[in-house]
Amino acid sequence: MSGHSKWHSIKHKKAIVDAKRGKIFTKIIREIIIAARLGGGDPEKNPRLRKAIEAAKDANMPKDNVERAIKKGTGELEGESFEEITYEGYGPGGVAVYVDATTDNKNRTASEIRRIFSKHGGNLGESGCVSWMFKRRGYITVEKSKAPSEEKLFEIVVEAGAEDLKDDESSFVILTAAEDLFEVAKALEENGIEITTKEIGMIPDTYIKLEGKEAEQMLKLMETLEDHEDVQNVWANFDISEEEIEKYTS
Repeated sequence: MSGHSKWHSIKHKKAIVDAKRGKIFTKIIREIIIAARLGGGDPEKNPRLRKAIEAAKDANMPKDNVERAIKKGTGELEGESFEEITYEGYGPGGVAVYVDATTDNKNRTASEIRRIFSKHGGNLGESGCVSWMFKRRGYITVEKSKAPSEEKLFEIVVEAGAEDLKDDESSFVILTAAEDLFEVAKALEENGIEITTKEIGMIPDTYIKLEGKEAEQMLKLMETLEDHEDVQNVWANFDISEEEIEKYTS
């Protein structure tokens, strides 16, 4: 998890989410609509919708916005027609990049994503070129300063169903099967352990170490992709130190 977990932890500390709240709201609303369309409007029976609603609460999105988005997804209200699409490619240093997006115009979005890759030292590839390097899993990060001992944390999460616990510089990263994410998070909360990040995503099997110019280019590619209105999530198998991420992240 070296790249993604550190990247997101540092972004949260820098309050980038607050600075881009308008775009964050747009992304969350689209995710709620699609989740409700695919799995129904009951979050207790639809883990994806449940996670999207939690993201809405974390972003302080008004409850009415959430309810309208759910109704658009279930068809109770008319709404825009979005479809999910993934893009795969390579960043600086041969880093594999997997992009989740939602769009109402595939041609426009593909063209813009291709341009972003090219501008930041990467290239957009064909479908399937990197997806084999990733697995859909749940992951949770806990800052070491807010965790008990590694042994105690390991005991709590494994008993709750986690697959692994990794040491990632200033944080611990807990990996789960996608369907076990909420149970493991619940166990942490019941033990008074604060969670920094909780997501279901595409987790790479291996990582590529980047430093210097390649690290800077990779982080700019990540920022620009994530800032695109149609992009929901970006996953990549880079390993960049916290110090360099802090240095190069605006």
